[in-house]
Amino acid sequence: MRDFSTDHRWLSINTATVRFSRSQALPLNAILEACAAHEIRAISPWRDQVAAMGVTPAARQIRALGLELSGYCRGGMFTATDTAGLRAADDDNRRAVDEAHELGAPCVVLVVGGLPGALAGKAAHKDIGLSRQQVTDGLGRMLDYARSANMPLAIEPLHPMYAADRACVNTMEHALDLCDALDPERTGALGVACDVYHVWWDPKLEAQIRRAGRERLLAFHVCDWLTPTRDLLNDRGMMGDGVIDIPRIRSWVEAQGFAGYSEAEIFSSENWWKRDTDEILDTCIARHRSAV
Repeated sequence: MRDFSTDHRWLSINTATVRFSRSQALPLNAILEACAAHEIRAISPWRDQVAAMGVTPAARQIRALGLELSGYCRGGMFTATDTAGLRAADDDNRRAVDEAHELGAPCVVLVVGGLPGALAGKAAHKDIGLSRQQVTDGLGRMLDYARSANMPLAIEPLHPMYAADRACVNTMEHALDLCDALDPERTGALGVACDVYHVWWDPKLEAQIRRAGRERLLAFHVCDWLTPTRDLLNDRGMMGDGVIDIPRIRSWVEAQGFAGYSEAEIFSSENWWKRDTDEILDTCIARHRSAV
């Protein structure tokens, strides 16, 4: 396993981690400059932040600062109540692929969607099997387009608490079943994003990471699970502050040949987002050395 104790060469910052500074929204250009100032080499931007700045200006600044990308958040949300909704999702996912290509991302991270309408507070139906079929079908259509752009897709299984509203794919096993069905030849076009926050609890995790192998391990996200967790979306912990054995999971991932970035992705409305950007990034650097 790589030694992270003396530098932060393999730390990436998901831009959600510094979306706010002292509870004030931070624009993407300021996030990029802050990461470069802290000698952080990689970022993973969110599409809304890129849209606010503009894809071309964002790509230009990323290149000018010498930054790399560890991923692009996010595509997916394949489920809908009608044909028009499914078509809109397809169109948006093609745009995500195009944006990722311009930005120089190594993959598009996919949050696949749950029951239509649930994210807005009122699910249109209770048929999670239908939603899972729509995910399979929509992912297949997106994969065809992504292959033409040479842009890998990384399915991110989310914790089961998000099955209704954000993602009806909740385990590495399910995500890899989709990979086997849609990319049986393991071409590298389709894989998984392993986010410890979502999968640390899974008794099959080590075996499924082995099953994924190097070809399908496209991204590795880190943060921590706090006890107690005050908000199931926006109370993620800084690495080392919770109960996840992050080094153990990283050892499993790296045993398969993964040698990419550890991407810090922390949603924290009541803690870290209230702090100064420099403090957030300094802490990410320190914890990457001691707790990842």
